[in-house]
Amino acid sequence: MEKKLLLMMIAAALAVPVSALAEVSVNVNVGVPGAVVVPAPLPRPRVMVPAPPSIRFEAPPLFLAPPQLGFYLGVDVPYDIFFSGDNYYLYYGNSWYRSDFYNGPWIVTERRHLPPGLRKHRVEYIRSYKDREYRAYDRQRDHYRGRHFRPEHVRGEHGEQRRGREDWKEERKHEKREMKEERRREKEEWKEERRGHGRRD
Repeated sequence: MEKKLLLMMIAAALAVPVSALAEVSVNVNVGVPGAVVVPAPLPRPRVMVPAPPSIRFEAPPLFLAPPQLGFYLGVDVPYDIFFSGDNYYLYYGNSWYRSDFYNGPWIVTERRHLPPGLRKHRVEYIRSYKDREYRAYDRQRDHYRGRHFRPEHVRGEHGEQRRGREDWKEERKHEKREMKEERRREKEEWKEERRGHGRRD
């Protein structure tokens, strides 16, 4: 009997601190007025800036300008390179790059900073025009009437690049003169034809 009483007293003594601790624990966590739990800060997202590509063209690419797009496409190269305004643009590894020379150095450019014509179209859409226009150029070669140019091979202080554009402008003037002359000839031929048909009637 004494053993049972002793065991009950020990059990009661052990039970008191546990309930007291539980009560203290509840009071500390819940009973503190104005306690605010602040979560640990999330790690800051890392912005990954792609390294500029080290693409080098051994020869200047040929650029064609489909009238539907309004900018130039590099067509005889395995890369998506474009020319608009005074800059070259490269789409490589899902990123856009810009340079004032077709061989770089390339600077990362956000899509929103692209020229409007280039920004307006998806790359896949541009590629379909690129292939179509290159086939037209390849078939016609010497008689191709679309706008095209091949930049200077060597970049100097500033002269070569400008000279390349000046040559292109001069070439365009020459093409316009030729087209005007050809239209004039066609018009004359058409008038001659009409006169010939009129005599027979």
